Amino acid sequence: MIRQARISLISFAAGATVLLFPAVFHVLPFIRFIWEDFWHAILMIHFLICNGAFSAIYVHQRDSYRISVRAGNLGFVFGLSFLISIYSQSWQHFGWYMMALTFFHWSEYETTALTNPSSLTLESFLLDHSREYKMAAAASCAEFIVEGLVFPGMKHQKWISTFGLILTVGGELLRKASMFTARTNFNHHIQHTKQDGHILVTRGVYSLFRHPSYVGWFAWSIGTQIMLCNPICLIGYTIVSWRFFNERITEEEIYLLNFFGEDYLDYQKKVPTGIPFVRGYRQYL
Repeated sequence: MIRQARISLISFAAGATVLLFPAVFHVLPFIRFIWEDFWHAILMIHFLICNGAFSAIYVHQRDSYRISVRAGNLGFVFGLSFLISIYSQSWQHFGWYMMALTFFHWSEYETTALTNPSSLTLESFLLDHSREYKMAAAASCAEFIVEGLVFPGMKHQKWISTFGLILTVGGELLRKASMFTARTNFNHHIQHTKQDGHILVTRGVYSLFRHPSYVGWFAWSIGTQIMLCNPICLIGYTIVSWRFFNERITEEEIYLLNFFGEDYLDYQKKVPTGIPFVRGYRQYL
């Protein structure tokens, strides 16, 4: 495991240890009241200790610190979201959503570090993906909160949320499977020139879909909104995500055809993109 992957993993785990606190305090009855009465302060202290530790350990290693603080704080929110999903009935599904969101961003970096370290940067966390992406995340949170206040029963559709959770987890697994299958042939950015060693991957999940990472992300994004029972954002996410991937796949396949010629043309004929009604670049078909 390369150093960046190790720093990211340890930091995420350190932040996520917050999810163990209720169990630890309840195992020891004589200190149980501390958690019950001062849990707000305990969470804040944990957050400050973790960030202080990251700063102290990597005081002369700016790049390592930047990795650590991002992974650690994602882990903290993941752990906090787990507690919300367990202990708050009204916010359970929002806890699921935040767990999915924080794990996605951390795992994008971690998986890139493990499979294609030469392309690894802080951008691999995808935290600064785009302004539109941030606006979409904010909109999904706002819709959940507003509808939860106005129509509280609307957010307690267990089977709908469970289906969304399954779709979200399935999309996450598919995306990561594509990254591990493609390894150095996977990149977060469209490649305009063919790199040395770049090969056409058609095995594993790539035998099912030409763009399994996009299929996974598409399923993940829609699944999160089903999980939150957000009808407005579900429609918006579906339309915006479909348009984004339709344009991106078309652009990417122009370069892939230039890179691999007849091999990619044959691959196009045999394997679908994986996203409904997205055909990709079809000039020669």
